[in-house]
Amino acid sequence: MHYDLEERTAKFGETIIDFVKALRQDSVNTILINQLIRSATSIGANYCEANNASSKNDFRNKIFICKKEASETKYWIRMIARANSTIKESCEPLWKEANELTMIFSKITTSIKTSKKFEN
Repeated sequence: MHYDLEERTAKFGETIIDFVKALRQDSVNTILINQLIRSATSIGANYCEANNASSKNDFRNKIFICKKEASETKYWIRMIARANSTIKESCEPLWKEANELTMIFSKITTSIKTSKKFEN
């Protein structure tokens, strides 16, 4: 089976975009939606940049940003669930995917420290 993390992060960003389009527009949601869109779509954008890294340090930094953005995305999903109690259940799979991405990027950052692949 071919595993494409770039595609997975892009699909996640698309899913988040589709999800927030269904939310009501009010003063609280507007702020939360903006934050969620920024962090969720940043995961894939930074992963694309990591794939074109010029050095081990560049790669590690971009992957670390992916991990941070995935973790931040979990936070914003939680806040949206709180602000929109009727959709709490539909937030759970989004939170789980953000959590899985956080764990994946955590593992990659740990693996980079011991890898000889990107030696300068």
